[in-house]
Amino acid sequence: MSLSGCAQLANSLNTSRGGTAATEPIVEASPIVAAPPPIISTSGGDPNFVVGVVQKVGPAVVRIDSSRTISQNPEQLEDPFRRFFGESTPEPRQRVERGSGSGFIINANGQILTNSHVVDGADSVTITLKDGRTLKGKVLGEDQVTDVAVVQIETNNLPTVALGNSEKLQPGEAVIAIGNPLGLNNTVTSGILSATGRSSSDIGATDKRVDYIQTDAAINPGNSGGPLLNARGEVIGMNTAIIKGAQGLGFAIPINTAQRIAQELIAKGRVDHPYLGIQMVTLTPEIRERVNARLGINLSTDKGVLLIDIVPRSPAAAAGLRAGDVIQSINNQPVSKIEEVQKIVESSKIGSPLQVQVQRNGQLTQVAVSPAAFPVQRQARQ
Repeated sequence: MSLSGCAQLANSLNTSRGGTAATEPIVEASPIVAAPPPIISTSGGDPNFVVGVVQKVGPAVVRIDSSRTISQNPEQLEDPFRRFFGESTPEPRQRVERGSGSGFIINANGQILTNSHVVDGADSVTITLKDGRTLKGKVLGEDQVTDVAVVQIETNNLPTVALGNSEKLQPGEAVIAIGNPLGLNNTVTSGILSATGRSSSDIGATDKRVDYIQTDAAINPGNSGGPLLNARGEVIGMNTAIIKGAQGLGFAIPINTAQRIAQELIAKGRVDHPYLGIQMVTLTPEIRERVNARLGINLSTDKGVLLIDIVPRSPAAAAGLRAGDVIQSINNQPVSKIEEVQKIVESSKIGSPLQVQVQRNGQLTQVAVSPAAFPVQRQARQ
């Protein structure tokens, strides 16, 4: 399979709970009726639990304003008549892009967690605290692969959030979002946790390596980087994404993931993600038919992960993986979806070989691939 053919294929493929009172058995001929079971509330029985959570956590939620200067290429601005008549080339023009988002304080000494896309490429970062103070922020590090960043402000004795455990979440739990959507500071919305484990491909963010939390709490531009909280006021996620055109759908990065990334960013300013250098698609009978018809090859399986492109000079290329290979397992762990491959690669160690079993031309082949560090600027690759 040629790389150009595979590239064409890649483009085409990318196209109030209630109950009934229970009656106890009769004892000594006297019927004893049990009291109705208590209504269990995730709010701890407090009908105004949202108010309590906001009062507790609100002071630790900040507004983040960033700006960056964009230079335009003089050649793009040049009038062709100037060049014809020998006039000088115009000076570069610059414009300033401004953005606004949210964040939350994780350390009393001024470390703030937010989204990478809130501060990416920023020349200046300004933090506004709930008490009205405005402070200059410094980006300690950002990770585009998970969309997590840490910002430092020079002050201390700050209010902080409590971090929860995103591994034990259940759909239906009450959740609260606090942030600054559309420039409206200290906005509170609430809802439920709609789902867990939404993959990056589920929400159209294929260049990320995150399993997202889904919520129906209203999230809008400017909420990015703000906390998603449980009924106890613990942060369980970082609000990060919405799907254009959808209503009632918001997504957050699980706090366990965000915290792990933040620790690495604080320690060394970057995160080294394992990387193979493959572009892939989950193989289905329909995709198999399209591949066989369009590219004139004969895939003998319709289950696995089809490699549709190999990045030149990548670990995959060096190991001999080819476009058209179908991954069946990695380290003897069967895989049938791209999300499964992503998770195995992400949990691997850089430089430690992965045993990749592929089906190639109807035969099984074992290939050892040693992951390298993920290129920082490379997008939509795994």
